[in-house]
Amino acid sequence: PDGGRVTLEGEDIFENIAAKDRILYLSDDLYFPPKSTVEDLASFYRGLYSGFSMETYHTLCGCFPLQTDQPLSTFSKGMRRQAALLAALCHADYLLLDEAFDGLDPVIRLMVKKLLAEEIAERGATVMISSHNLRELEDLCDQVGLLSTGRLLFEKDLDALKLGFCRVQAAYDHPVDWAATGLAILDKKERGKLVSLLVRGTAEDTLAVLEARRPLFAEALPMTLEEVFIGEMEAAGYDYSNILS
Repeated sequence: PDGGRVTLEGEDIFENIAAKDRILYLSDDLYFPPKSTVEDLASFYRGLYSGFSMETYHTLCGCFPLQTDQPLSTFSKGMRRQAALLAALCHADYLLLDEAFDGLDPVIRLMVKKLLAEEIAERGATVMISSHNLRELEDLCDQVGLLSTGRLLFEKDLDALKLGFCRVQAAYDHPVDWAATGLAILDKKERGKLVSLLVRGTAEDTLAVLEARRPLFAEALPMTLEEVFIGEMEAAGYDYSNILS
């Protein structure tokens, strides 16, 4: 690192065995000891982490459809991800998950989200997930951050973040001078009389501006996390037109 500190509850992590005993990092590029099974993986983690729970392990074995005595090398990509998550959920207070849902089918993905939510609600665990699939995080995370070109562009509460933008659509049977509306329009799509806008501001204020110009109809639409992130990137001066053109 060029500077700064990494701390856990106020304590430096570097060379801090007690702090590391509470953290697990699950990489996107999974690695398992040669010829190991899920049972071997559990034994390995049990030797590393003082808080590893065999009771939790046996409970989770009933949730994940895995043959725990079969070599992990024979597993599919999704099955290996399940094995890694199974072991990770047995002990750590702080879970750092890189592309946590990669390779999982929809049913298992939903189950893993439920298990992570239970870890947070019942044990007070902290879960940090990095992902390129924003839709996977939308119904799970309460705080989000955006990394761009090696730096943290922003980090906000998800609900507060969504309040800063709105998606609206309206239809007009006459021309509208959008530049004169005063709206902070980040994205605009027009199809005949219908126009769809991504605007920085509240839906209430935006709809008031649209209604003042006598639309055939005007309404606010639900915002996806992906749309919010694109809005933040554009506000930071990231030009998508050079990529999409």
